[in-house]
Amino acid sequence: MCRWLAYSGTPVLLENMLYRPQHSLIDQSLHARMGVETTNGDGFGVGWYRTAEDSPAIVREIGPAWSNRNLREIAGHVRSHLFFAHIRASTGSAVQQTNCHPFRHGRWMWMHNGAIAEFSRVRRDLVLAVDPDLFLHIEGSTDSEVMFYLALTFGLEDDPPGAVARMAGLVEGVGREHGVEHPLQMTVAVTDGRSLWTFRYSSQRASRSLFYSTRVETLRSLHPDIDFLREASDDTRLVVSEPLGDLPGVWNEVPESTYGVVRPEGDEMVPFEPVAP
Repeated sequence: MCRWLAYSGTPVLLENMLYRPQHSLIDQSLHARMGVETTNGDGFGVGWYRTAEDSPAIVREIGPAWSNRNLREIAGHVRSHLFFAHIRASTGSAVQQTNCHPFRHGRWMWMHNGAIAEFSRVRRDLVLAVDPDLFLHIEGSTDSEVMFYLALTFGLEDDPPGAVARMAGLVEGVGREHGVEHPLQMTVAVTDGRSLWTFRYSSQRASRSLFYSTRVETLRSLHPDIDFLREASDDTRLVVSEPLGDLPGVWNEVPESTYGVVRPEGDEMVPFEPVAP
């Protein structure tokens, strides 16, 4: 499996989230506490927006994040209001650059932790459901990228929660047609550069870990000595596969079968269920 981080809020240097926390994503690449694997060294990626109107820049590499000098250099110089970071532990697909997250299509960016169970058995049926015009943009061989393009096929650009629900419904339907008992395991983050949607769901109702940060105004009162909190806007949010530290009151578990949206006009958390497309 994998570990990931999604940030939205006051523009910050990437290194403030990737390297500086006690249990940063870089630390998790070697010492994950809640993942299936302790080590996530099968590649990494970061994607960020310069402004909410731009398409994202993405850097992906096949080596481990903990020793990559280019990532360290980028993180110390790139500042963004919305960015994704992902460290990969392959579930079977090749360790190659095109299989590293996040994935991008136009202004949209996507990353995933989990797996489509027995993907090799169901892959053909799922890929054939991708819109032919979108199929041409699939570069890698991982289930995560196919999930992204299925969601785009089912209307991600107009209705992200509905599109992800229809994608999940197709994956479950096809999987069960092939005799797969629990076809889908996913925590997903997707964004258009303005709003951020995150999903926690599995067919077994035992999903991989996912946490969101407490509101900044509450954290300021709990931890008035932390410089970042004094500078952060009230709408700053982090969603992570596992907490970046042990400070009391900072992290909250995303409920099972739930999606959340972070956007300028306010946050929302809603129950999530797959829908047959």
